[in-house]
Amino acid sequence: MAQDSWPDPADDREITDVQYEQLAARFSDDGVYGTPLDTQVVTAGIGLTVAVRADVLASVRGHGWTSGSTGDTLDIAPNTSGQTRVDRVVLRLDRSTWQVRAVVKEGTPGDGPPALTTGAGSTTYEVLLADVSLLTGAGSVTVTRRELYVGTRLRPATSSTRNLHPVVGEEVYETDTGITRQWNGSSWRIVNEDAGDILCDFPVSAWQITVASVLEARNGIVSFRPGSFKRTAGTLSASSDSKLPAVIPSKYVHATRDQYILGYITGAGLCRMQIYSKSSSETARRGELWLIHHPGLTTNDFVLPHSGISWMV
Repeated sequence: MAQDSWPDPADDREITDVQYEQLAARFSDDGVYGTPLDTQVVTAGIGLTVAVRADVLASVRGHGWTSGSTGDTLDIAPNTSGQTRVDRVVLRLDRSTWQVRAVVKEGTPGDGPPALTTGAGSTTYEVLLADVSLLTGAGSVTVTRRELYVGTRLRPATSSTRNLHPVVGEEVYETDTGITRQWNGSSWRIVNEDAGDILCDFPVSAWQITVASVLEARNGIVSFRPGSFKRTAGTLSASSDSKLPAVIPSKYVHATRDQYILGYITGAGLCRMQIYSKSSSETARRGELWLIHHPGLTTNDFVLPHSGISWMV
């Protein structure tokens, strides 16, 4: 078969239903419009019935569907087999009529739920809404929600031009930062980021940097390896705090929790260092590394951190 495309001006831009499906199936993913936070689409009805909620919108292979303003009620066949039967409520695209309808797909007693029919070559295409469990001889059903949701696609933006009205699950790739984020309903959370090595040295007059302080950030996790520092400004009493020559970039500072690091002081002394959070009451110290618990130090004493630490942002 030779190459083809559609719609085609030579054919008055007319297309067949098959061509429409092939074109429109990727306009919208299959499923219900909404999120799992919405009220479930299918619930147990009276007796051997299930109720389909009103005002539901969905898409199956590019074909729109609505439950209408009143919803619908679907009958469940009785079960006298002696074993539990699991049916499924599906949205079914019938390729003979090109209509989408919510229908019950009956299962086989004792065999679990029936498989969905999908694929381009089948006469129907089905999208799952719910599983319906029916005990043998029962006069009512149990419904387990199983809606497939359409979701959203990954869109490019910058860190300052993300969607102002995102929906749950929406993702964005920031071209200026290289970060992929996902909206969780209240904030944009990092899904993928590799910031590489970030040097956190910040010289101060009382200390000499002998090993650099380095930070790495990947997928919302910050790993910080503090360097080592040599005292250059004389005696530091055990009761005094001292700012060390390292600062965490603001975007990688924890929002609410201070971070603590153990270290070694020349002469077999132990010390404790602190990185202040964004919400610390010590506003001038936010993001800074301070020596807070230590024995007295003199000129040429070293502060040697025990190891690196990590936290979430």
